[in-house]
Amino acid sequence: MTACAIAQDLSKAEAYLSAREQLDRLIEQLRAPKTQRMTESEVENLIESEGRELLRRLLQAHLDERAPGKVSEPVIDQNRREHTHQRLESCEIKSIFGKVTIERQGYGGRGLETLRPLDAELNLPKKLYSHTLRRRIAMTVAKGSYDETVATIAEFNGVRIGKRQAEETTIGAAQDFDCFYQTQRSQTAREAKATGEILTLQMDGKGIRMLQADLREQTRHAAEKRTPRLDHRRSKGEKPHAKRMSTVAAVYTISPFIRVPEDIVRELKPKDEPLPARPQPEDKRVWASLKDSPETIVDQMFEEAGRRDPKATKQWVAVVDGNQTQIKSLEAAAAKQGRELTIVIDRIHVLEYLWDAGRVLHAEGDPNVEVWVEERLVDILLGGSSRVAAGIRRSATLRQLSSKQREPIDACANYLINHREYLRYDQYLNAGYPIATGVIEGACRYLVKDRLDITGARWSLKGAEAVLKLRSLLASGDFDEYWEFHLQQEYQRNYAKHYADGKIPKPISPLDPEKKGSHLRRIK
Repeated sequence: MTACAIAQDLSKAEAYLSAREQLDRLIEQLRAPKTQRMTESEVENLIESEGRELLRRLLQAHLDERAPGKVSEPVIDQNRREHTHQRLESCEIKSIFGKVTIERQGYGGRGLETLRPLDAELNLPKKLYSHTLRRRIAMTVAKGSYDETVATIAEFNGVRIGKRQAEETTIGAAQDFDCFYQTQRSQTAREAKATGEILTLQMDGKGIRMLQADLREQTRHAAEKRTPRLDHRRSKGEKPHAKRMSTVAAVYTISPFIRVPEDIVRELKPKDEPLPARPQPEDKRVWASLKDSPETIVDQMFEEAGRRDPKATKQWVAVVDGNQTQIKSLEAAAAKQGRELTIVIDRIHVLEYLWDAGRVLHAEGDPNVEVWVEERLVDILLGGSSRVAAGIRRSATLRQLSSKQREPIDACANYLINHREYLRYDQYLNAGYPIATGVIEGACRYLVKDRLDITGARWSLKGAEAVLKLRSLLASGDFDEYWEFHLQQEYQRNYAKHYADGKIPKPISPLDPEKKGSHLRRIK
């Protein structure tokens, strides 16, 4: 062994000396008279600040110890070309502890892209931020604004990032969302769980204010043609044409919950007495997309549902708000896949129509309107939607209401008649099916409204789509599993695909037991 190699080994053995010095310095500070007079929170802040530097030095020492990552076997790229030229290179990475430097051996040649086996072994990111820092940025952006993310990362990690870098990092972090769920569906190990016998599908739409360039073509043209009547605000009835509709979906299983109409009415009133415990959604997955069409989301819903019920043993129930486009898409997908699907219209939307009609037939503030609404709701829940529609029209005619006055009544009656096929609540309640869209409404609020509907915000399509995907992963409890999958995909994208047969030469480790033993013998 050469003197240079021995010196290098001894230098590596002292790699952690700087970290030890930082630890000793921190201990001295904690024992200093000034620190002894500090409050607990002041001491805590001191340890966090100085401790972060200690952790950074530990990480730096570990990377120094593994450098330069030389290999003893040929480096062959995906085109079967050997890389023979060697050059020591360095790069910087921003970790959650601060900036570190990595020196590693690069292998190249004339006209060849440099390959660095140590980068692959460490699965280094292609850009400045470490994967752990990228994960933290992505999770923080998913929960709060970009400004909050920049401030949070600076405060808790001592790392300064820009808003644009935060958005780019978020977009990159979400790029494997679709592949993750496609792979998840194809894994036989993730077969249907032993869950409730009702498989529920729900969907809805929610508008998001967008940059004009990222509006759908029809909306963008309308926005360009719009001529504001006032300089500083919209006049009554004037639409801004600034939103793009996202589609929100939910799939979950649940156990039957058999009820009678009176139970439903009791749920709508103030809770004077405890209600019976109801089954909770199981294995719930929610997601949203601005990019994908409603038809694509419906296909994804059926694929997700099929993964949960591959043997078709569950009752498939879709609960919607009466949107005809959604209903037609669900019926078309069910027919295409040969699935028996029961479509249920949410009772809350029916109730809203009843209230609008009831207010026409009763004086302002008349408490009897509530009794009137309850009676007709019970009748509808008993399967009498057509009967209720005929009755309220008859009432409007007998009162000789004008066409304008009876508009809410006709709207209610038309809704009940046109959707009677999906209002068979007597059958739904006897079967224990869900008849409300609470899950999807909660998903719309969490995925879209709470984060993307911030006052004054205007979103790019890529940025909004990435945030929706990350929030979907968090809401579905899949984020940790997704991130492991994402790191595997990063390894394949950034490294494995650049080597012949995806095989990357293993860097020689300075702490390899055989190599270490031989060095000790030579030194002796």
